[in-house]
Amino acid sequence: MKDYDVVVVGAGASGAFLAYELTKLKTNKKVLILDAGRKVENRLCPISTGKVDHCISCKPCNIMYGFGGAGTLSDGKYNITTNFGGDLHEYIGEDKAMELMEYVDDVLMKFDGGGDLELFSTDKNDLKTKCLRYDLHLLDAKVRHFGTDRNKIILQKIFDYVKGTIDFSFSTLVKDVNYEDDHYLISTDKEVYRAKHLVLAAGRSGSKWIADICNKFDVGLKSNRVDIGVRVEVPAEVFKHITDEVYEAKIMYQTKQYNDVVRTFCMNPYGQVVTENTNGILTVNGHSFTDPKLQSENTNFALLVTNRFTEPFKNSNEYGESIAKLSNMLGGGVLMQRFGDLVKGRRSSERRMKKSFTKPTLNATAGDLSLVMPKRQLDDIIEMIYQLDKIAPGMGNDDTLLYGIEVKFYNSVVDVDEKFETSQNRLYCLGDGSGVTHSLSQASASGVEMARILNEL
Repeated sequence: MKDYDVVVVGAGASGAFLAYELTKLKTNKKVLILDAGRKVENRLCPISTGKVDHCISCKPCNIMYGFGGAGTLSDGKYNITTNFGGDLHEYIGEDKAMELMEYVDDVLMKFDGGGDLELFSTDKNDLKTKCLRYDLHLLDAKVRHFGTDRNKIILQKIFDYVKGTIDFSFSTLVKDVNYEDDHYLISTDKEVYRAKHLVLAAGRSGSKWIADICNKFDVGLKSNRVDIGVRVEVPAEVFKHITDEVYEAKIMYQTKQYNDVVRTFCMNPYGQVVTENTNGILTVNGHSFTDPKLQSENTNFALLVTNRFTEPFKNSNEYGESIAKLSNMLGGGVLMQRFGDLVKGRRSSERRMKKSFTKPTLNATAGDLSLVMPKRQLDDIIEMIYQLDKIAPGMGNDDTLLYGIEVKFYNSVVDVDEKFETSQNRLYCLGDGSGVTHSLSQASASGVEMARILNEL
């Protein structure tokens, strides 16, 4: 058994920045971070390396697990805002939340070393006015985009900076947590660790595990929402006038038919559509790069419908999983359909896809999303596409591609205070795993704040 002052479960965005800040503060605390995934340099998806053309369900998934978490191999987009991406400001205050996200941005830029990346802002253009004319609502934010390529290099530099101060154990599964003699006993598949303080930072991939630990210690949990939708892919020219100005436009719309909220999410100019494996369920996402040599001719983004449930139903994530599983069953993974085929009530076949002017960046199965998506959500998405066509003509073209299913799982919100401490003494929960944050910027910021709290104890 090895003793530590602090054990952190999860080396994602919050865990990585917790490690950075403790190292910068020259902490005297003995800290261990455990993660089910691998080091940055070992996180290689066989699809991106060209070894396979579809997800083969690697365990662990290199896109979802490892140092930096799911954010490492994402498109490296940091939104500095409290308008979306989580509720960190409700715990530590608006000013401190923004200050911490700005701090995270400064750290990233320091490790990037280039200093040539633009900080996009919705304040610099009249897009908001154009959106309002059509009952679309643009959320204010500042955005820094590092790209999947640059982001991975930055996180490697952060790991190199912290590894001499913080201990790490990768490819390590936490089997159980117990509390004895005023210490936590963390049992892994390798050995048992003992610590005075335990931080749960396992991200969205660890949501079920975090819920189990919270239930074991009678820590309060509140059920959350699940967002279900598709990833849209269009020629980059369709959104160029928008992405050149703000890079990512977070646009919300309340549908006329159902009064449901639909939103754009994770916009990737000149990007690629990719597959993600979340606990064995294949969903779709998007990446983009800063290197022009790695860019495509398309832009992709998600259209998501927010689903909140009332009593007695509480398993919102399981609802999302069941829809994604149906897509996996019908398509052997991700399904793809032309928008024109969807509205005409016919499936997209390989023959129809060959005639498409928009060439897909993901090798997905041509099919019929109406056999997978509930009618209400699908009607919402179709209405949103026609509405977006008013500010970005070409969105409603027949050859607009839709990939499904995209699901954004939200952890149940863990009951924590302003120091991220639960009702269980010295048990903390932060980042996306806590349900408090939903973005790279806010998760990273929570890690910085947690480090400062721990360092003072």
